Amino acid sequence: MVTVADGVHAYVQEPVGWCVNNAGIVVGGDTVLVVDTAATEKRALALREAVDALAPGPRRIVVSTHHHGDHTFGNHVFSGPHTLLVSHEAGPAELVRKGTALQLMWPGVEWGHTPTVLPTLTVREGVGLRLGDITAQLIHPGVAHTSDDLVVWLPERRVLFAGDLVFSGAAPFVLMGSLAGSLAALARLRELDPLVVVAGHGPVGGPELLTFTEDYLRWVAKLAERGLADGLSPLETATRADEGAFATLLDRERLVGNLHRAYHEACGGAPGARIESAPAMREMVAFNGGRPLRSPA
Repeated sequence: MVTVADGVHAYVQEPVGWCVNNAGIVVGGDTVLVVDTAATEKRALALREAVDALAPGPRRIVVSTHHHGDHTFGNHVFSGPHTLLVSHEAGPAELVRKGTALQLMWPGVEWGHTPTVLPTLTVREGVGLRLGDITAQLIHPGVAHTSDDLVVWLPERRVLFAGDLVFSGAAPFVLMGSLAGSLAALARLRELDPLVVVAGHGPVGGPELLTFTEDYLRWVAKLAERGLADGLSPLETATRADEGAFATLLDRERLVGNLHRAYHEACGGAPGARIESAPAMREMVAFNGGRPLRSPA
């Protein structure tokens, strides 16, 4: 747990990797705002214990920054008559469509009981909440990491919970969203002028996390442009790429998935349009030397 401002805490889970996400806890007045839950029942219960220790009252608002299971599988441990579950309006359909399919990728993880729980409130562009002396703005930045992204901005505290628009120390991932949309969203987040940025995964940072993510995505876009011109596949482009400063990122195999999205958009594909993820994931394993994708969840 990292206290990043008065009444504002980042619940940073370790070790960083696939399906090990961060959450947020904002305590204001008689209500606590929880930003995302966790991938496994055990991790979600530990998060709930942390919330109870900070704010034992029953009134909770749980905001999902997007539908991916590492951020939502634990929602059920918070559900109840005094809890409001909030997502973007595109989230429920994705929750129903995907269910717990993510768990099939890592059968060795002890997921526990993770039933799909739908939100009780959905928003389109965003909504403002008042928690005592803390304002929380829920903002949909457009199609970015997914089609149903929400970020949580606390203007008085200058704290931004960015969800998976930002990864800290790990490669970003836009296969299921939009590369161009992510860059546009990051520009919008920069205009907020955050002092603290809580990434969806990895250590807490500041606006430099936005810069690093932008640099990475622009690099991917240039790789895609060159790869298409040379008649290369996304995997071939990734294999030949000089990763430079990005070579030490965790989960670097995401480059292949990101190139699939970049190729799609460079050829006129719509942001957020569905791309078959299974072939891209298999190519990510190939890029990884045949080693399965690692999840420390």
